[in-house]
Amino acid sequence: MSTSPPASRRRRAAAALQRSTGALSTAATTRMASDMVWFAGLSAQDRSWVGVILQAGIRQFVEWYDTEAPAREAPLTAAIFGSAPRELTRVITLQQTVEMIRLSIDIVEANIDEILHPDDAPEVHEALLRYAREVAFASAEVYARAAESRGAWDARLEALVVDAVLRAEPDDAVLSRANALGWDAAAPVAVVIGSVPSDRSELDNFDDVRRAARAHDMDAMCAAQGERLVVILGSVEDPRTAASHVADRFGPGPVVVGPVMVGLSKAHLSARAASSAYRSAAGWPAAPRPVSSGDLLAERALAGDGHARRHLVEEVYMLLADGKETLLETLSTWLELGSSIEATARALFVHPNTVRYRLGQVAEITGLSPGQPRDAFTLHIALVLGQQSGRRVP
Repeated sequence: MSTSPPASRRRRAAAALQRSTGALSTAATTRMASDMVWFAGLSAQDRSWVGVILQAGIRQFVEWYDTEAPAREAPLTAAIFGSAPRELTRVITLQQTVEMIRLSIDIVEANIDEILHPDDAPEVHEALLRYAREVAFASAEVYARAAESRGAWDARLEALVVDAVLRAEPDDAVLSRANALGWDAAAPVAVVIGSVPSDRSELDNFDDVRRAARAHDMDAMCAAQGERLVVILGSVEDPRTAASHVADRFGPGPVVVGPVMVGLSKAHLSARAASSAYRSAAGWPAAPRPVSSGDLLAERALAGDGHARRHLVEEVYMLLADGKETLLETLSTWLELGSSIEATARALFVHPNTVRYRLGQVAEITGLSPGQPRDAFTLHIALVLGQQSGRRVP
């Protein structure tokens, strides 16, 4: 193994390298433009920053070589990459950075014999190999720190987006943050709410949710709001199906999903319904998991949700009232008489088949089947609210 050259020889080699730094940097940049397709695709500003890094790398090698061996242990990260903006790590991948380093080292090594005194070249060749290794480690460190910083920043930005959706903040505040995360703002979305799991860390659980969503061609943004885990799913078709793919990432208790809304700017409507349903879900202990916010309309109305109350009045009671008055009368009588077809027929002086036909019309108009206990409960609440509203039957 060779030892370090005498200081005079090292300074002589370093001086020769220093005089050639500009030419070596230009040669490396020229080679990059011709040999690396990705370099040509960069913006002029990003290409200039790459040139700065190349020059810094070659210049730093000269300084590194001219330094006494023990002092060479100093980290090269700041010296080479410190002048470039952090955003460059989003433009150039680690693999491309390694390619760039390899090319610049090759350029220097190919010209050493012409630049240096023959007695100095072998030592510089050996030093260049050690330097290339150190720069590779420095590159990996830069990208590792950038990834860690970007992950922390993205998590904070994601939490801000979810919070803005829950608060129904103006569209531009939500969309600008979501755009920074690469979110498709026009994709259909649905909001899922449940409890925070206690057996996994927050970051690990968020990663699990995102992986589960991606496995089914969806996007996901997550945030913990106290004891609630709020997930915004993107590219959703059916809300119940979408929520079922991530339901096991929530803690114990109900998991509710709001309706699908077209675009992130409307996500607050899904969040509002899901939040109300989550607060009211205790009223239906046997609810499926996940459960749609629409399936909890009755509980939401009883808990004081004005939107749910208006929906039941306008989309159930008034739809029946606008159809035929006999439908409201038949449904009300049927509910009061314990869901008995025969007793309702006697009370209304009609044939039992007429009662069955009218109840079938109720199901067709409202989407709620009187023969199903849950639907019958919702219909009953809708009738009570409609009568309390003072809305007149035509």
